[in-house]
Amino acid sequence: MKCVYCTKVGSRVVDSRLSEDGLSIRRRRECENCGRRYTTFERAEAVTLMVIKKNRSREAFDSEKIRSGIRKACEKRPVSQEAIDLLVEKIERRIFLMEESEITTDAIGKMVMDVLRHTDEVAYARFSCVYHQVNDLKTFVDELERLINENRGKADETVR
Repeated sequence: MKCVYCTKVGSRVVDSRLSEDGLSIRRRRECENCGRRYTTFERAEAVTLMVIKKNRSREAFDSEKIRSGIRKACEKRPVSQEAIDLLVEKIERRIFLMEESEITTDAIGKMVMDVLRHTDEVAYARFSCVYHQVNDLKTFVDELERLINENRGKADETVR
């Protein structure tokens, strides 16, 4: 590391602490040449995650798109903004724990449906209808019946 004062390379770490935000490490360094002290911050480099869309194009991952979809599904439902933020964080953690450089919109949609299923049934049904591209009343009713049967199956499993 170059000294910020004399620009010579070579320093020793005097103190290391986790930063206030918890996302970086604050280091106090002492230059081996001039003896002056300065502070550096070390942060993990974020890997750019690419999302593969249905048309096979790729774009950078944007958690705001997930937040927007969940917010629309939860509109006029008893789900607070804080709860929505927690759901988005949960999905982000799942995605980044996969340690992949690419993920499909299909996989993200399934993760969103999974968290909504356990949060609010109506929001789950709304998101599912958009996710499965429901365009007419018959398909809508079929999708609702599928969701009801799916929930019945889950309830039956918990009873056993």
